[in-house]
Amino acid sequence: MLVLALTMMGLATTGIGLLPTYETIGIAAPVLLVLLRVVQGIAVGAQWGGAMLMATEYAPEGKRGLYGSLVQLGVPIGVVTANTVFLVAGATTSESAFASWGWRVPFFVGVLVLVLAWYIHTRVEETPAFREAERALAEQEKGAARSPLRTILTKHLGTVFLAGGSFAVNTATFYIIITGVLDYATRELDMERSAVLTVSLCVSLTQLVLIPASAALSDRIGRLRIYAAGAVGLLVWAVPMFLLIDTKSLLWLAVGTFVTSCFLSVMYGPQAALFAELFTAEMRYTGASLGYQIAAVFGGGLAPFMMVLLLEATGTSMAVSAYIIASR
Repeated sequence: MLVLALTMMGLATTGIGLLPTYETIGIAAPVLLVLLRVVQGIAVGAQWGGAMLMATEYAPEGKRGLYGSLVQLGVPIGVVTANTVFLVAGATTSESAFASWGWRVPFFVGVLVLVLAWYIHTRVEETPAFREAERALAEQEKGAARSPLRTILTKHLGTVFLAGGSFAVNTATFYIIITGVLDYATRELDMERSAVLTVSLCVSLTQLVLIPASAALSDRIGRLRIYAAGAVGLLVWAVPMFLLIDTKSLLWLAVGTFVTSCFLSVMYGPQAALFAELFTAEMRYTGASLGYQIAAVFGGGLAPFMMVLLLEATGTSMAVSAYIIASR
């Protein structure tokens, strides 16, 4: 499943870079773009679930949180890479050149994802926990084995929603500070786009340290304690963050989003191990992936839209702060 998810991601990402323009194929261009984005969305859920389980189930005793956090680092690495490419492309190409071909270049990274899928398929074995569960299932009577998805939906749906809800909490805030604040600062506060992107890049760089640090700490004092500390921090900081952003000062915007990012990292670090520990080995991949997708749709997917709607309806960023608080 992990190899299949990576293959889907690689093909869809590369396909976007090769997509013909509207002038060439008409309405089929945006339709194909949406379809490829849907494929990416499906792939990322199964991809995260598989990578998270490979990391946590291969982890040495007492280091499941730290090893699981290596998968979590994919998000800040992606943000840093994307913002860097955008800044470099904007600085080295004209606006017309970027619109014509420059935007396509980053999507060819999908070829590297295909290479990674081939490597995992040919060189990486199933985890010991999976092989043990497979042996146990093989000993059952042929008719006794049940579909993991069916079992999850009938007996463990509450746990899936628990996992998804815990992830949706910080996913919503993450997309607000990564995409929502960028739009708000440039469109409503008239701040320079490249400067705000640079702040976002620097803030994401700090997560490369904070995420594994919080995960390692969770191995020592417990996942829920670390996660709860981050959630309470976000609850308290939601209002001050937007008060600082509304000053229109790049420095205070950096301070506001940096502190928010610290609390998000504290929550995000131990989450892979937390997901793994919610389900048995037989149900872990299915349950974790479902929880992740619920979080992605209802947390990350809706958050930027909710931010725009709240700003238009109320005219104040405090409404967004209230949204963050309510999601805790």
